[in-house]
Amino acid sequence: MPNPRVPVAWRRSCLALCLPVLLALMPAQTWAEESLEAPPAPLTLDGDVMVPDLDATPEQATAPPEVIEVEVPPVSDERSADEPDLPVPSVTHAPPEPLAPPPLESLTVMLDWYPSLHHAALILAAGNGLPQREGLELELRTPADPGAPLRLLDANLVDLALTHQLQLHLQVDRGKSAVRVATLADTPLAGVVIRESTGVEGPADLAGLTLGHATEEGRDLLLPALIAPHGIARDEVTLVETGFALATALTEQSLDGLVTPLRLTLPRQLADRGVSTRLLNVEDHGIPLHDGLILVANRDRLARLREPIIELVDILRNTTLWMIEHPEAAWETLVELEPTLDTAANRDAWSATLMRLSAQPAALDSRRYRQVETYLHEKGLIETISPLERLAVDPGAD
Repeated sequence: MPNPRVPVAWRRSCLALCLPVLLALMPAQTWAEESLEAPPAPLTLDGDVMVPDLDATPEQATAPPEVIEVEVPPVSDERSADEPDLPVPSVTHAPPEPLAPPPLESLTVMLDWYPSLHHAALILAAGNGLPQREGLELELRTPADPGAPLRLLDANLVDLALTHQLQLHLQVDRGKSAVRVATLADTPLAGVVIRESTGVEGPADLAGLTLGHATEEGRDLLLPALIAPHGIARDEVTLVETGFALATALTEQSLDGLVTPLRLTLPRQLADRGVSTRLLNVEDHGIPLHDGLILVANRDRLARLREPIIELVDILRNTTLWMIEHPEAAWETLVELEPTLDTAANRDAWSATLMRLSAQPAALDSRRYRQVETYLHEKGLIETISPLERLAVDPGAD
C-alpha cells in the first residue's frame, strides 16, 4: 500500500523548528576549533597601568583615563658584585665532641729534703704519671729549709709532708696537727757521722765536741738521747745549725761531726772530699727502732683527703715493689727523671736504700709507735704521752 503524501505545510514547520538549534551549535564548534589551533599568549609584566583619579569631576570621569607607563626591570639570574652572598642553610654531620675526663684530685707533697734516694718511690710515681691513671695529680715540692714541711702542713699550705717518726712524736707533743698516714722507710736513717781524726768510739766520747745538725729531731731528740745515758749534759756539746749543706759544713767549718738523717750517703760524700769518718747508728745506742721516713697529713683535713691518700699509698706500694724486683731498671729511670741523683755516693748507696724502703707503706706498727712514745716520755724528751690515734692512722683501715 503506497505511503500517504506528507503535506508541504508540515515539512516547513519541522524545518523552522530545527534551524535555530543548528545556529546555536555553530559558534561553540568554531570556538573549539580556534582554541585547538592557537593557544593563548603567555602572561607578561609588560603593559599599561590604568590609574583612576578619585578626585575627578563628573565631566572628567567620563573622559578617557590617563595612561601611565611603568617600566618593569627585567628579571635576571646574575648577582651584583656588591650584593652579599646569603647563607645557604645546610646540615653538617660531624662526630660528637669527646667527653671531657673527670677532674683530677690534686695532692701536693712537700719533701723533707732536696730530692734524695729515699724519695725514689714518689719521684718514679710522679714522673711516670702513675697517679693520673688513678685520678690523681701529684705535685712534689722541695722545701727551702728542713723545718718548712711541717710548718706548711700545719698551716694547710700543702696536703702531705715527709718527715721522720721521732720528729712526729715531738710535733704532736707540741700540739701540732700532723698524723702519720704511710711509711716510706721502715728502718732508721739517722746517725752521727764523726771525723775519724777525733778518735770517737761512741756517744760517751762526744763531750766537748762541736756537732752540726739540720733538724729539730737531731737537736732535741737524737743527741740528748745518745749522750744522757753517759752523764753528758746538753751544754757540753756545741751545736751548729747547718741546714741542707751538711757535707759542705763539715769540710769548710770547724765541725767534729754531724747529726744527720742521711747516714747512707753522707759518709761516701765526705770520703769523696777527702774526709774520713766514723758512723754511729742511733739504734745501736739505746734509741728504739723507728720509721726512718713517713708521710704525714694534717689531722683536720684527713677526712676530706682520705680517698686520694689511699690511692697514693697503693701507688707507692706498687712502685716500691717494682723497684725492689727491678733495681737496675729503677735506677736508670730514677736518674733520668732526677739527674741530680746520678752521683757516685748515690750509686753506692742504692742497694742499701732499697733494703730500707717499705714494701707495705700502709702498714702501721702500732706497738712500735707506743714504745717510742713511752721511751721519749721516760727520757723527758716529751711532756705527755699521746694516744696512738693522734700519732698515726691507716687511712684504708675500716
